[in-house]
Amino acid sequence: MSTKDRCLIESLMGGTISRRTAIRDGVVAGLGLLLGNHLTVYGRTPAAPVKTKAKARSVIQVWLWGGACHIDTFDPKPEAGSDYSGPLKSSIRTNVDGMQVGELLPLLAKQADKYSLIRSMTHGINGHETASYMVQTAREPGGREVYPCVGAVVSLFKGYSAGYEGLIPPYIVVTQPQGRFSEAGFLGTRYKPFATGGDPAQARFVVEGVVAQGITQERQQARRGLLATLNSLEHAMPDDPQMVALEQCDKQAYDLILGDAGKVFDLGQEKEELRERYGRTTFGQSCLLARRLVEKGVPYTTINYNGWDTHKGHFQTMQRKLPELDKALAALLEDLAARGLLESTIVWCCGEFGRTPRVQWEAPWNGGRGHYGKVFSVLVAGGGFKGGQVIGSSSEKGEEVKDRPVYPVDLIGSMYELLGIDAQGKLPHPQGQTVTVLPGATDSVNSGGRLKEIM
Repeated sequence: MSTKDRCLIESLMGGTISRRTAIRDGVVAGLGLLLGNHLTVYGRTPAAPVKTKAKARSVIQVWLWGGACHIDTFDPKPEAGSDYSGPLKSSIRTNVDGMQVGELLPLLAKQADKYSLIRSMTHGINGHETASYMVQTAREPGGREVYPCVGAVVSLFKGYSAGYEGLIPPYIVVTQPQGRFSEAGFLGTRYKPFATGGDPAQARFVVEGVVAQGITQERQQARRGLLATLNSLEHAMPDDPQMVALEQCDKQAYDLILGDAGKVFDLGQEKEELRERYGRTTFGQSCLLARRLVEKGVPYTTINYNGWDTHKGHFQTMQRKLPELDKALAALLEDLAARGLLESTIVWCCGEFGRTPRVQWEAPWNGGRGHYGKVFSVLVAGGGFKGGQVIGSSSEKGEEVKDRPVYPVDLIGSMYELLGIDAQGKLPHPQGQTVTVLPGATDSVNSGGRLKEIM
């Protein structure tokens, strides 16, 4: 990626920007052009691209923020009784013999040949922040270092270090960051995700820093023309290298705001029938946007789908959330497959942990489920993962791992392998320390081994 592309991306990835600060940041970006040949990340050059063969090019992470219950979703236990299954007393056969899912996931049941289920995911952590960190970095929480999450690592190896081109940042979050931990860790702000903000289900998806609320493209073009007219310094020094650099960066910024690059966020370009198939919800349209970003070549997209922290009123929430998840995720898998994108796109869906298998009927919970890191489920699809398989199992009532424990390092390491990222490759560190992409055998991290059964 060229320095001028990078300077734009770095300014965008800093967070929400107004039109006024966009102009101000253009000046800063221009300085970045002048200094780009002398600056590197924390004084160190990024790691070289990994040369191993990759099956996957992109990743879509569906993050069930708060932790979804495995018993209600991908590991139903209707035979355990109402103290465990509550009113969800049955399961659904899928289009794969012997594979069943929760009764509120009928559309996903028809797509089971496209995904596999891990029913023995475990880490034993019950805190949101620490469990989120563990599931997304494969590192034990509480150490001196803050390690980068999967999205930041992929944006390093499949984005900046791999010659990623284009104005869309290589790591996108739809719509809000989790706020649980620093996603980029010690890699720094360049590898933080660009959060879209806004709501893709609205008539106009207002992407923060790209689309301005209440301002038409025509008005934005007029503002750009006025700014160009008033830019007397540039007119006085048209051949000055600094002014030329600033003009180039300014042009790229406006190409993202008003040109073809920004059109990836315009869901109005999709057929109404397809938008309805995903569901006219924030999550449904987020899934549709994720597919569009994959088509655009974006290496990593996270959909932060919150609302799963159901300590109270759990089953009332599930009656709303599960059909929404079912519709959008089934549409995403079907749409990716139909376009020939699923074979090169990893989709993984889970939260930081599961929820207590035994329903908490007592006050003050009155039918809620608590945090549960002993065992939970993960859906994986595409990018080299086989479909129609089940990895591991939980005990009769979903309280323990029964066989084939899978730890975060196993899942993340398997995804990195499919992406062609060497798990023992080196990460650039601000103090020059030797840090590998994933912990090694001497780091005492629990592991059950890569998911070779489905790779």
